[in-house]
Amino acid sequence: MERKHLIALAALGSFGLLAGAFGFQYFGGLAPCAMCLWQRWPHAVAVALGAVGLALPRAVIAWAGALAMLLNAGIALLHTGVERGWWTLNLTCTGGGESLGSMDVTALLDPTQGEAIVLCTDVAWSLLGLSMASWNAIASLVLMGVWIAAARTRQAV
Repeated sequence: MERKHLIALAALGSFGLLAGAFGFQYFGGLAPCAMCLWQRWPHAVAVALGAVGLALPRAVIAWAGALAMLLNAGIALLHTGVERGWWTLNLTCTGGGESLGSMDVTALLDPTQGEAIVLCTDVAWSLLGLSMASWNAIASLVLMGVWIAAARTRQAV
């Protein structure tokens, strides 16, 4: 397979995962936590790299895509560990942070104020015992493999 086709496949994979995340959010009503949002950025970078890689199918672009997916897999595995209680993080999205801003106590206790708080420790959806973060880690590692294959493919001269 040509490098350009592998780059397109990897970028489409990230695009599909992003579309799925937005679908769960806007059509499924599952609001993302902070760590869920962090996991979207490397996919967005991979989609942008895919667009560049279609015009300039260079190995360095494919290696950058592989790095983005490695980073994303790391974030997703970190999130999985937080969800499963393997480790704790002192973040506002885990309930352990101190970022309450200038709110007074009555506003904190009023359920009609602000947006719903989504904790990173809560699993909103799972399939076969794996959360969305876990599935994202698996998918990111697979996409990293596609990016690496693109980088290692010899380009016809």
